[in-house]
Amino acid sequence: MIEQQGQNVDQAWATRRRKAGITAFLVGLIATLAFFAFFPGLPHVIDWGAILVSLAVGALARWACQSWMTRAAEKKTERR
Repeated sequence: MIEQQGQNVDQAWATRRRKAGITAFLVGLIATLAFFAFFPGLPHVIDWGAILVSLAVGALARWACQSWMTRAAEKKTERR
């Protein structure tokens, strides 16, 4: 019974981590596209370069969010 509860907690944590990663990716993607679309001085057109950079920023944001969550969970586990 205790092992099953531990698995449920791990699964819930993995689900939260995955949802946070998806959210971070979308926020990074949309923020970068908005930057390229509305920042003064840049041509106001979204080209393939802007799309690729936005995807890269989204992936970086996802990686940063998930690594931060993993590090925080490890620190929490060490304290116990």
